[in-house]
Amino acid sequence: MGVLSCDRNGCDRIMCDRYSSEYGYICWECFDELVASGPTTDIEVFMNSLKRINRDTKEESQARYNVVFKERD
Repeated sequence: MGVLSCDRNGCDRIMCDRYSSEYGYICWECFDELVASGPTTDIEVFMNSLKRINRDTKEESQARYNVVFKERD
């Protein structure tokens, strides 16, 4: 398996286990931040924004983003 770098702006994490054919790889930290940002977040804007740490999660947004960024087997 090769290096799977997070495609989020400013993120240097590797070995991501979520991928979207439209947005690329996303690490667990960025995915958690995306989930915490809510289900109406523009994913393209999020992926271009600088990474920050936020561990809050919400079921509704987690469900949406689980569909967009599927876990790799």
